[in-house]
Amino acid sequence: MKNIVIILAVFGWLFTSCEVAPQEINYGKDGCHFCKMTIVDNQHAAELVTAKGKAYKFDSIECLIHDLRQRKDEVALLLVCDYVKPGELIDARQATYLISQNIPSPMGAYLSAFDSRQAAEAVQAEEGGELYTWQEVQQAIK
Repeated sequence: MKNIVIILAVFGWLFTSCEVAPQEINYGKDGCHFCKMTIVDNQHAAELVTAKGKAYKFDSIECLIHDLRQRKDEVALLLVCDYVKPGELIDARQATYLISQNIPSPMGAYLSAFDSRQAAEAVQAEEGGELYTWQEVQQAIK
């Protein structure tokens, strides 16, 4: 009976460990997978989840982009924090991006993400800067 419980526990762990889902970012404790800095800014953090369910956390969108360029495994989820809803992860591929010298980001690219173009345009009207799509921002970040 004891062996059956152990076997069931191992199978349960195996099935849940491969779930393709975002993991909570523990601000002030988790480190950026790319630059190793502690993640503290909940307006600029990002996360990547592989097809096997492994989550990688980043202190900035630019760190996510740099990591993505050298990644060989299949990516299932690309998530970025919504600037106007700090800590809320949104689909990076659908977000609108703003690079504004008036909004510093952790790694100095002045890059922020927004769930909607309208929200990005509202902040752009106050802070200035240029708007980008996911494809465009990947080219803009060197």
